[in-house]
Amino acid sequence: QKLALLSNAKGVRAQRPDIQKQTASLEERISTLRREKQRVERLIEANAANQKQWDDIESQLEVLESELAAQQTLLMQSTQQVSARSSSLEIQIAQLEDQLQKTRVTSPITGTVLNKYAEAGELAGMGTPLFKIANIENMFLRAYVTSDQLAKVKLDDEATVRVDDGEGGSREYEGRISWISDKSEFTPKTIQTKDERANLVYAIKIAVPNDGFLKIGMYGEVLFQTGNQK
Repeated sequence: QKLALLSNAKGVRAQRPDIQKQTASLEERISTLRREKQRVERLIEANAANQKQWDDIESQLEVLESELAAQQTLLMQSTQQVSARSSSLEIQIAQLEDQLQKTRVTSPITGTVLNKYAEAGELAGMGTPLFKIANIENMFLRAYVTSDQLAKVKLDDEATVRVDDGEGGSREYEGRISWISDKSEFTPKTIQTKDERANLVYAIKIAVPNDGFLKIGMYGEVLFQTGNQK
């Protein structure tokens, strides 16, 4: 539909008359007669021409100027009609582009697609999940601290995150505490803390720049800068 409208708009614009080109012949004839009229006027002053010659030229000028005015009026009307049709088509094209724009799905964040729930061409209703996307340029490690450790950490504190490198060694990343829970919870079974006897812990998040090695779901160890506590 858009291609058809664009084609129609192009065709309509092609119908716009070139007023200057289409009136050039008449204007040239009028210009020639005006020069001839001036020549005859000089001859009359020198008694080398008569008044009838001047009158004939004047009559021809009046006819041609009338024809030129009529032609210009018709061409202007035609131009206005073409402009109106062109504007109407441009409005339709703009409305169609707006409708098409609303059908495009764009992610509100820049990231990596983790899961795809729909395929191209499928019908998706409002609120239907299409993709799971995550920004993995900055990762967040969720860790847990005891109440004793909680008293020694605060937002924006520096922390070192250590992860296995898969070759028997480890990698370390410098991060900052970006979130601290205000509620305690029972220690998750998969989590180890310095004091394994602690039943209640507080969740925190450490923001870590990712060099491409870190993956979602990886386990890590946190070393706090305050006394190197784990």
